[in-house]
This record gives sequence, structure tokens and C-alpha cells, in this order.
Amino acid sequence: MTTKELQFAYKVKLALDANLDNLSDDTLQHLSAARRVAMARKKKAVVVRVQQPVLAGALGGSMSSDAPSWLSRLGVAVPLLAGIILFAGIYQHENAKRVTELAEIDAAVLSDELPLSAYLDHGFNAFLAEKGE
Repeated sequence: MTTKELQFAYKVKLALDANLDNLSDDTLQHLSAARRVAMARKKKAVVVRVQQPVLAGALGGSMSSDAPSWLSRLGVAVPLLAGIILFAGIYQHENAKRVTELAEIDAAVLSDELPLSAYLDHGFNAFLAEKGE
């Protein structure tokens, strides 16, 4: 709210307080309903304002005067570091799996009765393709 709006609200409050005894029951009910609507809107606005600084603090801004900024940065750094370690572990696992598969293929080729030159022959590849069908 701007200062003009705050001054206007303060003047309205003073006028209502001064004439509170002169207001009819109907007017009091209307004012009470308007107050409930305004309070409901204010609660929604407070919830939105509370959520914004938390997000700003997680991104490196100041969360609040109570929480130190290193704690908010740590809240971002720890998941980031965990993600990097996870991806490195997955890469190592897949690389080891690929090496194991290649070693198994090499062992199968070396333990076969065919000479290694047979695998280099293009005609042999055509023979295997026909035989596989």
C-alpha cells in the first residue's frame, strides 16, 4: 500500500470510531461483512508474501534476518552436489557394464573354434547373415 492509501484508511478508521455509537445495525452488519472479505484477501496476500522470500533465500538472496545466508546457500549446494555425485556414479556403473559386455564378447570369440581371420572375411559375415535367417 502507498502512503496515500494508508492515510486514507487511517482517516476512515478514525471517522468510523468517532461515530460508532450512531451507526445502525444494518450498517454494522455491512461493515462486518466487508471486514471479513478484506481479512480473507489479506490472509491470501500474506501467504503469497511469505512464500516469496523463502524462494529468494533459496536462490542466494537473504531469506530473513534470522537465518544466516550460508545456511540458505548450503540448502542449494547440498542437493546440487548430491546430483553431481549421483550422475558420476551412474556414469561409472554404465561404463563398467559396457566393459564387462565387451570382455564377454571377446572371451566368446577367443574360445570359439574358428580362426580370428574368419571374422574379418566379408563372405563369412554374409554366411552368418544367411544362416541367422
